[in-house]
Amino acid sequence: MKKALILVAGGTGTRMRTSVPKQFLKLNGKPLIFHTLEQFLSVYPELEIVLVMHPNYVDFWHEQCKEHDFKHPVAVVDGGAERFHSVKNGLDAVTAEEGVVAVHDAVRPFPSKECIERCFTMAEEQGAAIPVVTLVDSIRKVHGTSSIAEDRSDFRLVQTPQCFGLSLLREAYHQPYKDEFTDDASVVEAFGHKIQLVEGNRENVKMTTPDDLVFAEAWLKASQG
Repeated sequence: MKKALILVAGGTGTRMRTSVPKQFLKLNGKPLIFHTLEQFLSVYPELEIVLVMHPNYVDFWHEQCKEHDFKHPVAVVDGGAERFHSVKNGLDAVTAEEGVVAVHDAVRPFPSKECIERCFTMAEEQGAAIPVVTLVDSIRKVHGTSSIAEDRSDFRLVQTPQCFGLSLLREAYHQPYKDEFTDDASVVEAFGHKIQLVEGNRENVKMTTPDDLVFAEAWLKASQG
């Protein structure tokens, strides 16, 4: 079965307070985005890849590919006003007619190989699968100036890659955009399809702030012995 990846890399470095988008910040001498791509390609070497990126950084992307000798074919498309529109642009560029497509944040460099396989396999079987992890901290729901404790066992933290049957995701993205579409699973769920949950991995953190980079450097060093 054909497999594809839509890698969402629309950031411009604002929250990370850097001069380049966070996907190009270096971990162990290599831009973060290449760590992410190599993780997927280590599982599925023939993966079709579509990269969704701000048009201002497309030339920089190609320069980085040459500098770091990254040669796997990647189709690059422009991002949109919201994540919904960015993913839709990426989906339009996928050439495979049928199969399974994953949507992943470019700045999550550490999805485990097992997590990637679980997501693709479950989506192949059930149409839609997302990785989640349990909460370890206590949580409270805020009501104005008051709050109430909630049972954390009723909640899960959602990660990517979120995987779907290609035809299902294409049909779901024909819906008009809504503010409540926070991720691809919410789009597919609104279309009426059940979302299957699979086990994620805790180190699969989205790099958003400078503190996250500290974690990433430490994790990379530990994982390499």
